[in-house]
Amino acid sequence: MPCENGYLMGEVSNVVVVTGAQWGDEGKGKLVDLLSENANVVCRCQGGNNAGHTVVRDGQEFFFHLIPSGMVNPGALGIIGNGTVVNLPGLFEEIKEATSKGLLNLEKRLHISDRCHVVFDLHQAIDKLEEEIRGTGSIGTTKKGIGPAYSSKITRNGIRMCDLLGDWENFVKKYTELVKYAERRYPKLNVNIEDSLEKLKHYRQRLSGMVCDSVTLINKLASDPECMILVEGAQSCMLDVDFGTYPHVTSSNCTVGGVCTGLGLPPAQIGSVYGVVKAYTTRVGSGPFPTELHDSLGEQIQQIGREWGVTTKRRRRVGWLDTVIVRYAHMINHFTALALTKLDILDGLKEVQIGRAYLDHETGRELPAPPADSTILHRVTVVYETLPGWSESTRDCTSFDALPEAAKQYVLTVERLCGVPIRWIGTGASRTSMIVRWA
Repeated sequence: MPCENGYLMGEVSNVVVVTGAQWGDEGKGKLVDLLSENANVVCRCQGGNNAGHTVVRDGQEFFFHLIPSGMVNPGALGIIGNGTVVNLPGLFEEIKEATSKGLLNLEKRLHISDRCHVVFDLHQAIDKLEEEIRGTGSIGTTKKGIGPAYSSKITRNGIRMCDLLGDWENFVKKYTELVKYAERRYPKLNVNIEDSLEKLKHYRQRLSGMVCDSVTLINKLASDPECMILVEGAQSCMLDVDFGTYPHVTSSNCTVGGVCTGLGLPPAQIGSVYGVVKAYTTRVGSGPFPTELHDSLGEQIQQIGREWGVTTKRRRRVGWLDTVIVRYAHMINHFTALALTKLDILDGLKEVQIGRAYLDHETGRELPAPPADSTILHRVTVVYETLPGWSESTRDCTSFDALPEAAKQYVLTVERLCGVPIRWIGTGASRTSMIVRWA
């Protein structure tokens, strides 16, 4: 079905994916909140509580790290898929906090895959030790133990939910072997096995009604065309372990392929894939960032945009919008449409810039995509398109026609450079501060 600007919309399907097109923190939670109103099921398919999604509803801020943020819809079921890694203290603390803010029946509505790997305290301790060992070359992880947990999974000595809820003696044996393996590799590690097992026994009791065969469950739900399933991607394309700025990436696949492997859904089941793009670019931690601003303007945008991590509270690095990485993300994910967030943060700037191309530092030739080699990406020359800014406020605007002319041109230029239609435009923190260009 064609939309107003001539782009073609994807076919209608009951599985919708929301994922980030930059380095995370694009505002995926806001789009998920909007779409979850019509969702019957909301899912997480990868990552762990290193993610951070913020949803503002009725003036109340909700911070989600592991629970699907679409569970703000009281009628939605939540699924934490097999591709995620679950830290149990973090999970139950998140449930407690969300419940205190009025979200009810979370433990009854939440289903956790029996194939999920568990993030233990020892994984978090290893994460911190690894960062210390790297020194100045540290990756800048969240220190939530996500990488070490995925490492255990690949090493094949990881422990899954089905192990924790299965035969207790068998679990104790597996856990003890994991601890001894870790302590041999990290002599500084000191795990009190008995204390840990006591805590895990408590969590085991609470989890008994939540853990299930999520692969069968979600495929059964997906077979009903009236059941809308919303999948929330964590982190973003440029943090994907295969396609991101390696080694400064996360430990899972944040692209659309991670939906299939992280939930057990076949590719043909996925209909619309929506990419979320901030009106400028940010990233947390180390790694190349071609359009980064190193001046007072970057600090100004950081302060106005409240750019610090939901999970780590670290200051986010800030730069101009980079459409090279968005086009790259589109190539991998084939976005149906984009949501452009935080347009209002650019209010008042005399001019705005958009990175539209990379030139190789040595040859001067335009690069077709971000290079795999991060040392080359560090040295690219960015070609910018400069547009006039706008002095009028766009805050809480809900109509594209009501935007200042320069703001409209900015949106249309981003749309042209990315090659993807922009369906939603975020103009403030509230869930109602959103322009919907077509329904």
